[in-house]
Amino acid sequence: MRKKRTVLGRGLSSILNDSSNESSKISEKLNPNYSKISLKKISVNPNQPRTNFNDEILNELVQSIKSVGLIQPVTVRKISKNEFQLISGERRLRAFKKLNLGKIPAYIRDVNDQESLEMALIENIQRDDLDSIEIAISYKRLIDEINLTQEELGKKIGKKRSTISNYLRLLKLNPIIQSGIKDNFISMGHGRALINIEERKLQMKIYEIIIKNNLSVRNTEKLINDLKKEKSISKFEEIYPKEITNAIKKLKSKYSKGSNVIFKKKYSGKVIIPFNSREEFLKINKNLNG
Repeated sequence: MRKKRTVLGRGLSSILNDSSNESSKISEKLNPNYSKISLKKISVNPNQPRTNFNDEILNELVQSIKSVGLIQPVTVRKISKNEFQLISGERRLRAFKKLNLGKIPAYIRDVNDQESLEMALIENIQRDDLDSIEIAISYKRLIDEINLTQEELGKKIGKKRSTISNYLRLLKLNPIIQSGIKDNFISMGHGRALINIEERKLQMKIYEIIIKNNLSVRNTEKLINDLKKEKSISKFEEIYPKEITNAIKKLKSKYSKGSNVIFKKKYSGKVIIPFNSREEFLKINKNLNG
């Protein structure tokens, strides 16, 4: 008697049903203490720390669930008889909705609002695909809303206090620059360098130069260090208004080659006009005094 051949050309619903079953099997191997909850009964956490969901990564997750099922159940808490609130796993929930699957494996935790927020934030910052600003915001929320010190937070998440401090400092940047970090126009390294410029208008000017000239972090740091070391403004002509840079050019053309303007702050500093003889000094003096 001939064996029946396995039919490979199955319909989509069959594939999804198998994926769902496989999901259950995989979840059971990892931890049997989960429930299957209707997607309609799960609401998204309004305090969700994550704000950006990359469509490409979401579609990859959808394909993964179709292939091997859901490896890690979502985590929820019960807020009424027939209603649950998501604590962690919004991307997994979105993927299940995209696949039109009715139920999702979920761990049910008995926690209050504050514990739910803490779990969501800590779970979120352990992810590899968060941008620096999302991490910084999560750290700040844990400190402000859970009443943790930087040292206590460091112990909870296994990070040095200095690491947490470096992330938090990013939130002092101009919001436009923060968006630039989120959108990958510049890196966290650029942001950390820009923090050293307290004046926001100047901060934005340098940010624009970084974007325009595709400056590396090292070149950005050099640019900012030169400013802090009071070097010639001629290197930073793009930062200052045209009337200032034009005045500097005029000064240099009128006097000797070594003439220079050194800025301590944006509009304070000193003018240097070198001379090599008595005659040159008298000529400079005459020009200055009309």
